[in-house]
Amino acid sequence: MPVVTIKVTREGTTPDRQSVTAEEKAALIKGVSELLLEVLHKPLDSTHVIIEEVDTENWGWGGLPALEYRKQRSQ
Repeated sequence: MPVVTIKVTREGTTPDRQSVTAEEKAALIKGVSELLLEVLHKPLDSTHVIIEEVDTENWGWGGLPALEYRKQRSQ
């Protein structure tokens, strides 16, 4: 039984959204499940997909919180 965890930042794909939509999550679940079926021959009904949303203040890169890093890059 494959278990796949997808982590995404809690940001929408447009400035007015604060998270990934239910439709986008459904597409991720479907796509990952179909990929495991195609590549590893794992049945769809045995594949579990978990989507975790990470708040923007809980991640970073370049040694900085994400929002600070973005701010510095935009200057």
